[in-house]
Amino acid sequence: MGYLIGVTLLWAFSFSLIGEYLGGLDSYFAVFIRILFAAAVFAPFTKFLGVPSKLKLALLAIGAIQIGIMYLFLYHAYHFLSVPEILLFTIFTPLYVTLIYDILRKRFNPLYLISAAVAVLGAYIIRYENVSGGFLFGFLLIQIANILFALGQSGYKYIIEKYPDFKKNQMDIFGYFHFGALIATIAAFLLFGDFSKISATPVQWGVLIWLGVAASGVGYFLWNKGATLVDAGVLGIMNNALIPAGLLVNILFWNKIENYYTLTIGCAVLLFSIWLHYKIMKKTQR
Repeated sequence: MGYLIGVTLLWAFSFSLIGEYLGGLDSYFAVFIRILFAAAVFAPFTKFLGVPSKLKLALLAIGAIQIGIMYLFLYHAYHFLSVPEILLFTIFTPLYVTLIYDILRKRFNPLYLISAAVAVLGAYIIRYENVSGGFLFGFLLIQIANILFALGQSGYKYIIEKYPDFKKNQMDIFGYFHFGALIATIAAFLLFGDFSKISATPVQWGVLIWLGVAASGVGYFLWNKGATLVDAGVLGIMNNALIPAGLLVNILFWNKIENYYTLTIGCAVLLFSIWLHYKIMKKTQR
């Protein structure tokens, strides 16, 4: 769980960096460049021999889904929503994670949905009022992104469990994850990108490098590795920990005014959901 907590703190800055600095830059280009830097980080560590073809293809597909296609929907949503709105509309991700993982394992544990639902409630309490006019379309974009993100991390957890020999040395194979995302984003940029909006400023290049190397490169490796070390319930709950963390960063560094009372209550409910999940997990094991 330490991996997930660490990446949550790392990703807390990503939402605001995108919203505050990448406006005016073509979203397809921004996603492509971000993934390009991430793939470059892991290319030297990738093991090309001795890795089963099925595992390679699975990781390529998971990467394309979890961060390649998902980022396209997420970045497009910034045209319609503010940073707090985007954070709020991710509240359903824990439910998606739990349900998708249970489907992959051909089982269903309804008790885990209780703690995930409490986590959703906690995130909902941290609500942001005065939503923009295009919030409905933005909401739909974010839900698609949430489902893709949940499908990717649940799929990665499921695949690594089927190949235990690679669980300890995930660095050797994680490059395929980013390669899959790179293929998807290159295709999207060439097909839909606006080439008149690809002139990034030095500040924007700095943000893209940070997002690519740190947030996407290192961040997704540690997040997905952490996903293989916890159960689906904890994984789902930690997805919503991004909401208060992201809002707090948005408030402290960009002077965004939020309801501090609901933020505090919502964080307390999220912590309660984690405690509740462990209680349910222990009861189920007994």
